[in-house]
Amino acid sequence: MGLFSKGVKKTNENFFQRLSRAVVGKSRVSDDVLDAIEEALISTDMGVDTTLKIIDNLEERVDRDKYMSMDELTGMLRDEIAKLLNVSEEETVDTKVIPFDFTKKPYVVLVVGVNGVGKTTTIGKLAAHLRAQGKKVVIGAADTFRAAAVDQLVIWAERAGVDIVKQGMGSDPASVAFDSVKSAVAKDADVVLIDTAGRLHNRVDLMNELTKIRNVIRKVVPDGPHEVLLVVDASTGQNAFMQATEFSKATDVTALAVTKLDGSAKGGVVVGIVDRFKIPIKFIGIGEGIDDLKVFSKREFVDSLFSQEDIDK
Repeated sequence: MGLFSKGVKKTNENFFQRLSRAVVGKSRVSDDVLDAIEEALISTDMGVDTTLKIIDNLEERVDRDKYMSMDELTGMLRDEIAKLLNVSEEETVDTKVIPFDFTKKPYVVLVVGVNGVGKTTTIGKLAAHLRAQGKKVVIGAADTFRAAAVDQLVIWAERAGVDIVKQGMGSDPASVAFDSVKSAVAKDADVVLIDTAGRLHNRVDLMNELTKIRNVIRKVVPDGPHEVLLVVDASTGQNAFMQATEFSKATDVTALAVTKLDGSAKGGVVVGIVDRFKIPIKFIGIGEGIDDLKVFSKREFVDSLFSQEDIDK
C-alpha cells in the first residue's frame, strides 16, 4: 500500500469505481465514456474548470485512436492529472525530508488559513517533524484572538519538544511575530513557524494584519517570511477553493498544506487548487496522529488515486 493510500482511499474508491463503470466492456472511447469520466472527476471536487481542461485534452488525444484498452485510457488520465500538479520545478524525492531551504536561517514560515481547517495542529505536527530531523524550531503564537489557539499550540510545542513565543489574548499579532523571529535568531533556530488569525469575514483587516506581520518580520530577517503556507481542509470541497482565493488576494501564498484528506472523498480538490492557483502542495494531513502530516509527492498521490490494490484493502 502506497504512502498516501490512507489519505486518498475514500477519493480512490469514489473516483476509481466510477471510472471503472464508465469504461467496463467498452473498446471505443465514445462521448458517453468521456461524459462518465467527467462526472467521476467532478465527484471528487476537482472543479469544473480543471475537469473540462482534462476532458478537452483527453478528447484531443483519443481522436487519434478511438479504440484503446482500459489501461491506455487510465494511463492518459494519469498523465493529465500529473501534468496539472506539476507547477514547480522541484519534485519530492524523499518524502521524509521537509522541503524547506535550510540555508536560510532562521527559515521563517507564516501559516495562514481559516479557523477549523487544522492550522494549529499542522503547525504542531510540522514542528515535530522538523525536531525529529534535528532542526531547532520556534513556534510563534500570533493568533491572539482565540485563547484556545494559543493553548493548543502550547500543548503541541510541549509534545514536539520545541520553544514557543506567546503573549496574552488580544495582544498585537505583529508584536508576537516580531518577538518570535527575534527569539529564533537569538537561539540560532533553524525554523520559526508563526500561526496567524484565521479570519476571512473582513478581508481588509486580514490583509492589513498580514502586511504588518510581514513588515515586522523583515525588521529582523530582511528576506522573510520565506514561506507563506496556506492550510485548507480537503473535506470542505469547493469551500477550499474560496479560501485559497481570499488568502491569495490577501497575501503571497507560496505553498499549500491540505488537511483531513483521509476523511474525504473530495481529494480531487488537491488537483483543482493547484491547477487554478499554480501553488505547489508541500504537505497533506491524513490523520490525527503526530506523524500523520506527510510531505506531498505528486507521483505517489497520482499512483494512490488510481490504485485498484488500495480499494481492495
